[in-house]
Amino acid sequence: MQPPAGSQVSRVPAQRTPPEQLAPPAVAPAPPAKPRRSRTVLSVVAGVLALLCVSGAAIGYVLYDRATTPDRSAPDVVVVNYLNEFFVKQNDIRADEMVCEGSTAERTELRSLRDDLRAREARFNTSIRVRWEALDVRSSGDTAQVETDLVISALVDGIIQSERQRWRFRTELRDHWRVCGAEPVT
Repeated sequence: MQPPAGSQVSRVPAQRTPPEQLAPPAVAPAPPAKPRRSRTVLSVVAGVLALLCVSGAAIGYVLYDRATTPDRSAPDVVVVNYLNEFFVKQNDIRADEMVCEGSTAERTELRSLRDDLRAREARFNTSIRVRWEALDVRSSGDTAQVETDLVISALVDGIIQSERQRWRFRTELRDHWRVCGAEPVT
């Protein structure tokens, strides 16, 4: 078939490009790589370890908080814990966690007793122990009076000497039971 008149189409027979000059045939795309099993396992293990660490930290915090928070659940319990921290362990910081704010003046006699016992220990080069006996609790709403005998003992010249003193502790229920006053019973 002849091209139409005035056409720009060449009248030269069609030429084919030699095969060595042709562009290489398109290569089929490689199939998507399967996710590596080791990477998946490593990701799962890392996630589980992170979860265990966070859980362990939370459990550790709760257990630590419970172990270090003083028990102030009842008037007699707070008095026993207070006496233990104040006389036995002589840890004023922990003892102060169990008292009412601003009640220092109401506990001066108890502090004077402890200071006197410390002075006697130094003067006589001995160890003085303070223990307490059964507590008598009288509650009235959010306040309670707790009475007990403080037994003060020391070993002097190979002989155990002891003295009893009756003390009354005034406690109040605020956020927890707290010791708000202490005085000897006369």
